[in-house]
Amino acid sequence: MSGPGRWAAAAGSSAVYGLGHSEQVVAQALKGRSKRPYVFTKCELVWNKRGEISGSLKAESIRREIEASLKRLQVDVIDLYQIHWPDPPEDIDEGWRTLAELKKEGKVRWIGVSNFNVEQMDRARKIAPITSLQPPYSIIKPDIQNEVLPYCAQNNIGVIVYSVMQSGLLTGAMTRERIANFPKDDFRKSLNPNFEEPVLTRNLELAELLRDIGHRHGRTAGEVAIAWALRRPEITGAIIGIRSAKQVAGIIGAMEFRLGSWQRKLELQESAV
Repeated sequence: MSGPGRWAAAAGSSAVYGLGHSEQVVAQALKGRSKRPYVFTKCELVWNKRGEISGSLKAESIRREIEASLKRLQVDVIDLYQIHWPDPPEDIDEGWRTLAELKKEGKVRWIGVSNFNVEQMDRARKIAPITSLQPPYSIIKPDIQNEVLPYCAQNNIGVIVYSVMQSGLLTGAMTRERIANFPKDDFRKSLNPNFEEPVLTRNLELAELLRDIGHRHGRTAGEVAIAWALRRPEITGAIIGIRSAKQVAGIIGAMEFRLGSWQRKLELQESAV
């Protein structure tokens, strides 16, 4: 990976999160730091005055986005700028060409993609090298192992995975009762099939296995889930969503934990998913 190194500290965001608010929060977190982490953010998802979100990879739209992100983040350059989704697909070439131009202009240091498949990355690489890919990856959703990870390794593309704990499902704290009591507006209730039968029972059993493995080593189920993802040499890092200091304490040990003899058992479980 020709860019931010493996395990480097980073402050990640996307313009669309909170309709710009997330980037403003990152700016506040960076204030007063003599050594700031790498700053990552994304483009492509835009919104109008009514807060309606749509995708655009037009050059003019991306240039508006980069200027707005630089202002909200209060930085002169963004370390890693990524296309959030390959949408609309017919404009991928225009969008990626624009990011390559932004890099040449010094507005961003490295450029990456998110949620792209192999064919889409191939299209982009004909225009400019890809620093990184950001895909979903977990023991429940290991799809990228077959084609995407080998492709990234072959083409020196770093991989920053997300949804490693599947929206809390693999933390060890999720129960059937808790899921049943999700608020009506909780996206997991209607948009995430992993929280529904026929796969919910299997997923909860897998979470229980992660908890059992963690208990034997003084680790949490979440730490085991993260360690499972980081075991692959193609993986540069993992994005973990946290809401409190207590949650940080429950996952920070994943950086040092290795699965060892448990890896084979989890691989057998994974093959059954």
